[in-house]
Amino acid sequence: MTQYVQESALNAAGRFGRFSYLAWNCLLAIVAVIIIGIFAVIFPTTFINMETGNFGGGMIFLAVIYIAIFYFTFVFTIRRLHDRNHTGWLSLLMLVPLANVILMLYLIFAPGDDRSNSYGSPRPTAGWETILAWIYILLFVVGILAAIALPSYQSYILRANQSQIEMQQQ
Repeated sequence: MTQYVQESALNAAGRFGRFSYLAWNCLLAIVAVIIIGIFAVIFPTTFINMETGNFGGGMIFLAVIYIAIFYFTFVFTIRRLHDRNHTGWLSLLMLVPLANVILMLYLIFAPGDDRSNSYGSPRPTAGWETILAWIYILLFVVGILAAIALPSYQSYILRANQSQIEMQQQ
């Protein structure tokens, strides 16, 4: 049995299994939402000045956050590609429309190498990563269901209100 050496998850060197990949992307999204939320609460008028319509310094802050998210998304994608014994250069497909969706689905569903490959030994998935990955999956499924159900429900409410108005007019 090979000994696993703990490395930084924020470094592109190394491997990520499917659940580690999902968990770290979920953690990245949670941290970004919290940071942006705190900033928006503390400095509510720095994003857009409602009176003048001008963008404030908050847009620079959002740009920095976006660049950080972009960087770490590439790092996590490279690590996941390494788990499949592919070069990290394939992560550039994330910049190509439609190819990025295919790449994401591939990285989520394709199992990694269960033995050592060109990029090292398999990295064990921590317990918290498994939990966070399942939360991410559930949020994704709930989001899709909500995207389907909410417009239908709104249409139903609109039709019910119109029907009620028509009944009152008679």
